[in-house]
Order: sequence, then structure tokens, then C-alpha cells
Amino acid sequence: MIKVLIADDQQLIRESLKIVLNATDDIKVTDICADGFEVLKSIAKNQPDVILMDIRMPKMDGTLCTKEVKAKYPNIKVIILTTFDDDDFIFSALKYGASGYILKGVSTKELQKAIKTVNQGGSMINPNIATKVVSLFSKMAQGNFAIHVDEKGSNEITNAEWRVIQQVGNGLSNKEIANKLYLSEGTVRNHLSHILAKLNLRDRTQLAIWAVQTGATLKDFGENNA
Repeated sequence: MIKVLIADDQQLIRESLKIVLNATDDIKVTDICADGFEVLKSIAKNQPDVILMDIRMPKMDGTLCTKEVKAKYPNIKVIILTTFDDDDFIFSALKYGASGYILKGVSTKELQKAIKTVNQGGSMINPNIATKVVSLFSKMAQGNFAIHVDEKGSNEITNAEWRVIQQVGNGLSNKEIANKLYLSEGTVRNHLSHILAKLNLRDRTQLAIWAVQTGATLKDFGENNA
């Protein structure tokens, strides 16, 4: 059962999402919140797996709340669910560790899929803002938003780990990486844990940005058994 917390300042939206998601067999809404401070209080009591986070909320907005959540609870996945497709919102959400960015108005089926995808370690970006994300990553690759890593650790990355980094940079989920590289999902998770530790990075979003910056997505790291 995937435990979901809903954060939105509009009561009608909160209640509607709760009804829709609780009708799904493997999803349970543990709480609904009106702002970021309520989210942080609720997490301590309910320990959700995934948070559906609105951007514009009073007291503490969704981007700042995402930053706080990922700093204190890195294993909790955050999906930004908003009406805004502003570049700054998108970049801030990704920078602070959001696993998804989708626009309100998506179908119930698409929302359920997004929750299940990020809960399994993947990412979900609304098609309507995909071009904006590509543009942002292009700027990052040009060094406008540099991600810095531990230099010694980067020299210790193995070819097997580079292949995983490459697929993270291409936006693949753990399951997709496992299928592509003929590995188990557990092995992929172990690789990612070691990679993040070596590079001193917070999460896979930072890793994906760094992979694009370094050109890892375009390199050939040989066969999988190397």
C-alpha cells in the first residue's frame, strides 16, 4: 500500500483528490494539508511514501517545503501537482529533489501512474512541460547551473556505475535501468547508493543533472559485463 499525503491550499482540491485516490486499491491517503508547515508536522505522524505538493500555498510554499522534506526525509518522494508551468518553479522543484512535476487536469489514471512510478524510484514529468525541462537540462549542461561533486570519489566510479549514471541522466527509472542493463532492481539501487556516496550528492535529480553536465549520457562505457 502506497501512503500518500496531499498538500494544497484549496480544500475542494484536497478533498477531491483524497476521494479519487482512496478509491485505488494500492493507494491510501494518510492526510491532507493546506501549507508546507502542516506537511512537515504531518510527516512526523504519518510517514507518507509520496507527497502530492502544490506550488503556491500560504505560510510555506511547495518548493520550499520540498527542500525541507528532502533534507529531513530523503526517502519520501515528492510530486509537484500544480497549474503553473513557470521555468523557475520547474527548476526549483527539480533542484530541491522533486521526483515528478505534473499539471492539474491530468486524468485519474495518469495521476495513479505518477504516484506508482515515483514510489518505485522513477520520475514523472508532464508532457506539456517536457520541452521546458529539456531546455533547463541544456542550460545545466552548459554550466549555467553547475553541480559539484567529490573529485576523488568521481575518480573511483566504476564502469558498471557509469552505465547506471548514464541511464539516470537519460531519465530512466530503477526498473527501466534494470531491464536495460540486465540487472536486478536491487543491484541498481545498490549502485545508486554507492554512486551518491562517492560523489557526495543528495539524490538522483542532482545525479541526473551532473550526468548531463559531464556528457555521460553520450559516452560509451562498454559492455555490461565489463
